[in-house]
Amino acid sequence: EELPASEFMSEVPENMSDQKVKGMRMKVGVAISQDGTTFGRIEGDDPSGACMVPYDKSMGPTTGADGKRIDVDEELYCAWPDVVPITEGPDDFLMYYSTMLKETKEKVIAFGASKEGFRFQKRGVCLRPDDGTMDAKGLSRCTVQENHIYNENGRWTKSKGLIMYYEGVGEDGKNRVMEAVSTDGKEWTKNGVILDLGPEGSWDCGGVGSPSVIRMDDGTRRMYYTGQG
Repeated sequence: EELPASEFMSEVPENMSDQKVKGMRMKVGVAISQDGTTFGRIEGDDPSGACMVPYDKSMGPTTGADGKRIDVDEELYCAWPDVVPITEGPDDFLMYYSTMLKETKEKVIAFGASKEGFRFQKRGVCLRPDDGTMDAKGLSRCTVQENHIYNENGRWTKSKGLIMYYEGVGEDGKNRVMEAVSTDGKEWTKNGVILDLGPEGSWDCGGVGSPSVIRMDDGTRRMYYTGQG
């Protein structure tokens, strides 16, 4: 689908006023596998077959688990999902995804909730850019985990709350890995940059992002990330 480039820009350069872009109306799908090697798609509720699509007011109001209306911003795309199985709380699955808001053109992280992991109800934006910080120009590509602590017996045990690692874009236009924490998966507190740019001239001095973090048996955490020079 070709769309006007101006739809994704807060300020449109004169030479791009008539330009088109393709592939930006991204959506989220789901697939399952018995062996982890071969996956089959599961048809979502959207006519396209996706399970999470950009929100538009024509879709009607969104309600929460308590039946109360939730104000959801209109979105231009849904991309880079990360789903967390929740062991405590009213929802069994929380999906966090990157999107751009139609009205403000802000790049934010939004989320949805599900009981079975196939049908997700939107819950709105959970993290927005903050002026004067390293995510002032936008946020994207997050990974979320339930909190764990490494105990005296040498094992990771679940603790309260969640932790999010995400990609923030600063005023300089460069990406950094940042962290936020939450007690309920809805309201988040930012902790700032946890992985900065590499030294000048290094392979990742131009930006770092797309974090993936795993817990190791020795009590440390290991992060894999994308870097650019």
